[in-house]
Formats: sequence, structure tokens, C-alpha cells
Amino acid sequence: MFFDLVFVLALSQLSRGLSQDLSWSGALQALVLLLALCWVWVHTAGLTDIFDPQRPQVQLVVTASMLGALVMAAVAPQAFGTRGLVFAGTYLVIQSGRGLFIVLVLRGQDQRRLYLRVLFWTGVSALPWIAGAVAQDSARRILWTLAVAADYASSTLRWPTPGLGRAPASEFVIASGHLAERYRQFFIIALGELILVTGLAFSGGGLGADRSAALVVSFATTALLWRIYIYRAGEVLGTAIGAARDAVRVGLPMTYAHVIMVGGIVLTAVGQELVIAHPLAHRRSAWTAVILGGPALFLVGRALFEYAVFARVSRDRPIGLLVLAAMTPAMLLLPPLPAATAATAVLTGIAVADANRARGRLPEPPSPLGGPA
Repeated sequence: MFFDLVFVLALSQLSRGLSQDLSWSGALQALVLLLALCWVWVHTAGLTDIFDPQRPQVQLVVTASMLGALVMAAVAPQAFGTRGLVFAGTYLVIQSGRGLFIVLVLRGQDQRRLYLRVLFWTGVSALPWIAGAVAQDSARRILWTLAVAADYASSTLRWPTPGLGRAPASEFVIASGHLAERYRQFFIIALGELILVTGLAFSGGGLGADRSAALVVSFATTALLWRIYIYRAGEVLGTAIGAARDAVRVGLPMTYAHVIMVGGIVLTAVGQELVIAHPLAHRRSAWTAVILGGPALFLVGRALFEYAVFARVSRDRPIGLLVLAAMTPAMLLLPPLPAATAATAVLTGIAVADANRARGRLPEPPSPLGGPA
């Protein structure tokens, strides 16, 4: 949890940067930075899952990664400007330094071969990371997009490496309860950033009825995101990982699902800031896009999360997405507050559907991807 505190700053920086550049290029830049920061978190969480977090060597690596993540978060607003080399260089130092430490210091562990593969692919992605850092504007965006794509794709393919091949499932030693708790904590940290943005936006103006209504809608949205997340996949995630025949088949979709959901929360934070600051202002298409797009992106990630845990998706998730898409043309004609209220109503409907589906029934056991062990 101590390590996670850095990501309150990181997510706040991303939402602030996106709110200042609500364009397609600004959205792509925020996405690339989010994926890089989340990948640091994912690998650090994986380290504490594979190795005993009480070991002094592991605590040293986590603390050093925390310092690096703090630097990345601090320079994120200028990462596509004058501080690109600092951002990319720090990212590569964290990722490669962690792998080198494990390979050289914890060389007796069976997972050493896994980190050799990770090191190889960190070297592959380092090329576009560094090339992008010295490039400008669109070239940097393209190169860094390739870099994060290489990082995520290599993980999906289990880091195929010359001489070592792909990582077998036996190299992934997953402590299901610990990993599930780490991801829940990460999600709570993201919601904490949402509360922070909401509170700061409200404190920066008057206490009129429109702004007060915007605050209530924003808080309701935050509460609903937590309710939809935790029920029921969030409650039984650890059980699902432990019950899976191949824990990686659950772990990877679960990882990507959380990254998508956190991305949705960042968008939602931008939207809530706009709604509270300008509840009845003249309509703007970019504002409507983030106000509706944040909850929509969260639902996409939540559907993937549910599929990883139960091997199916509740109908209310895709229905909610369709309703958000269908209402978009009308919301483009309205101020921010009505649009946000409509998005909150959709989330409320999903939460109510969850509650109705569970009433009078025994809790559904997890049925993870790949079947039980």
C-alpha cells in the first residue's frame, strides 16, 4: 500500500494533463503515459507476489521502484515536451534494474529464467523508448506507442526469448489472495484520485445549487464505480486465481482489465472536474466525450474482469455500453451536468441489476478461464 501512494500523484497528473489538452493527440499521450506507469505498478506487484515481500532485498527493490515511479509521475506533464528523456530513462531504469537485481542477487530462485526473458524484452522496447525521447511531437508519440505495445504484447505472449523460449506456467508462482488484494488496493487508489479531483474542483468555486448538484452526481458516480467493481468478481478474484488450472490465463486478462478500468477512472476524473467547474456551461463535444467515455471505458474493463473470473459477462454490462452510446447524440446538445447525470443513471441501473440478480440466490462461485484446476 505504501508503494501505491505514488500513483495518487501519477493519476492526478495524468487527469490534469488530459483536461488541459482534450484532443486526440492529448488522449493518446495520456494513454501512453498511463500504460507505462501501470506497467511499473504491475511488475512491482508481481515481484511481491513471486518473492516474499518481507525479504530486505525485495523491500529495497520496491522502495527504489517507488522513487522511480515518483520521478515519472512528477515529470509526466512534460513527458512529451522537455522531459521526455527523464521519463523514458527512469522507466527503463526501473524495469531493467528490477530484472538485473533479481537475476544477479536472487539467482537461486526458479523464477530467474522468467526475469531473464523480461530483461530481454525490456531491451527490445528500450530502442523505441529512447528513440522517442530524443524525437519530437508526432514521432515521439508513434515511437512510444510502439514501445508500450511491445511491453504489453511480450507479456501476453509470455516473453518468447531466443534460447529460452516462452515462459511456462510453472514459472508464474501466484499467491492468489495477495495478488487479488493488491489489485483491489490499486483500484481504491484510483478512486482516491477521483475523490481528490472532485474535492479540489468543488473547493475552487462557489456553493451554488448547480455546483452542489454536480458534486452529488460526481460522488454518486464514484460510489457506483466501487459497487460495480466489487460485486461480485472483485470479491472472489483471489478464489478464481487459486482455482484456475492455469493461473496466468486468469492473471493476464485481470491485469489488462484493471488497466482499462483505471483508464476509465482517469477519464471520469477529467469529466467530473469539468462538470463541477462548468455544470451548465455551453456544450462542447470533447467534454461530453470524457463525461460519457469514462464510465464506458470502465464498463469495458469491468466486462473483461468478469469474463476472466466467471468465463461469462452479465448482460447489463454491454447493455450499459449500448445505452451510453445511444444517448451520446442527445447529450452533445446538453450542458455537462445533465450528461453526467445521465451517465450516473446508467451506472445506477447496472448496480440495481446486480442486486436484483443476486436476491434470493446463493453467491455464484467463480468459474475461471481455462476451467478449475
